[in-house]
Amino acid sequence: MIFIKDLYKYYGTRRAVGPLSVEIGKGEIVGLLGLNGAGKTTTLRILACDLLPSAGSVTVDGLDVSLEPEKVRAKIGYLPDTPPVYDEMKVGRFLRFAAELRGASRTALNRLVGEALEQTALTEVEDTPISALSHGYRQRVGIAQAVVHQPKLVVLDEPSSGLDPVQIKDMRRLVRGIGGERTVIVSSHNLPEISEMCDRLLVIGDGQIVAAGTESELVSRWMSGLTLEVTARCKDGSDAERVASELRAVPGVTRVDAQRAKEAGARIASFSVGAERDVRAELASSIVAAGHELLGLGRSERELENVFARLAKGVGLAQNAPLTDGSVNDSEAA
Repeated sequence: MIFIKDLYKYYGTRRAVGPLSVEIGKGEIVGLLGLNGAGKTTTLRILACDLLPSAGSVTVDGLDVSLEPEKVRAKIGYLPDTPPVYDEMKVGRFLRFAAELRGASRTALNRLVGEALEQTALTEVEDTPISALSHGYRQRVGIAQAVVHQPKLVVLDEPSSGLDPVQIKDMRRLVRGIGGERTVIVSSHNLPEISEMCDRLLVIGDGQIVAAGTESELVSRWMSGLTLEVTARCKDGSDAERVASELRAVPGVTRVDAQRAKEAGARIASFSVGAERDVRAELASSIVAAGHELLGLGRSERELENVFARLAKGVGLAQNAPLTDGSVNDSEAA
């Protein structure tokens, strides 16, 4: 679907992107992760034919963005970081206008607008002026205008920016929903939600792809070991220290640290468990066999944040060595 080879983009003498090479398949939902200024938006604007590359080649569905930008634009839906909407227009009328601009036929307009409204959960505000919408609904309108002409590629620049936790959860479902037959590229610097939205992650630093893979692949490759979070209800007569001792006895576990209980209730204990490999099955068996109740067991969200912050800043890349397990402080991740 998308082939990028040795892409460069310069603003004057400043290199914003490059060298950048990547392939993205049909139907993939790919996350482009990077710190501010890493080159995410420039890369997306080139894909959307909003900018021309300085060097290299970019093809979308067999079309070169430099040679046939108009044909490429017809296959792309683009949401920049600020939704391109007209506040004075009603939602439905705006989407009709957006579809007309993309060359939709008159006979297909009602169907296309209706499908976009339904897909982005905007049907109930179809006759509402955009100026009266909340930020979350405006973001949905921005996505609706990007998909109303049923493009093959959807490019979303920071779609979760400024959303509250409930809206972010809705955005995850929305992005997942517009995938399938479409290829979707989502940029962000927010790890927790984008790792759940996307099939594959591309980490960009200084205008280059410095790492690529699923969340598990990135953590496995770039961290020496992993961190798990465990919550259990201790059986009568046991305490948190007894459970911690049982967890330490599991082969592959390197450390067990007691944490503030993740849930309310009597005899609840939570732990951060360091391990050389994925020992979730063994930990679960150990807890249940000892007579405790397993309430929660999963990978720590901090893992990918640690990997991302270090990769984006180039830490550990020169030696291609795994990154040590540990938290990134605010100054390091800034």
